[in-house]
Amino acid sequence: MFEKFTDRARNVVVLSQEEARMLNHDHLGTEHILLGLIREGGGVGAAVLVGTGLTLDEARRQVEESQGRGRSATPERLAFTPPAIQVLQGANQESLQRGLDYVGTEHILLALVRDSESVAARLLVKHGADLDQVARSTDELVRQYTSR
Repeated sequence: MFEKFTDRARNVVVLSQEEARMLNHDHLGTEHILLGLIREGGGVGAAVLVGTGLTLDEARRQVEESQGRGRSATPERLAFTPPAIQVLQGANQESLQRGLDYVGTEHILLALVRDSESVAARLLVKHGADLDQVARSTDELVRQYTSR
């Protein structure tokens, strides 16, 4: 699934795992992917999320508030939740639909906001973000980068 992921996109997954472990969660969900995108800090996904005003500390607080903390140490290998798998597969689809041979952080973010019922999308909405606007901002930022 990760063959076409850029280094930044792969790093988002690694950081997502770290965020899940810091919360003692035994799974990796869309909320952890959201935290990974923000924490990665350098890709299109992070830039768009920062543009919404959502900070890493605020996102962590919201995740902990909505999902709680795990009670025990996390397993060595975290299981991806079905919605998280859908987001990562969706990121591949977002890239394919654009005729690209890579998956970047922008594709992860686009896939994340497409499922308005996911934990991550609900957190973004609670923060005041408009999911359609996040998608438009992502596409616009990509256009700006590619027109240089």
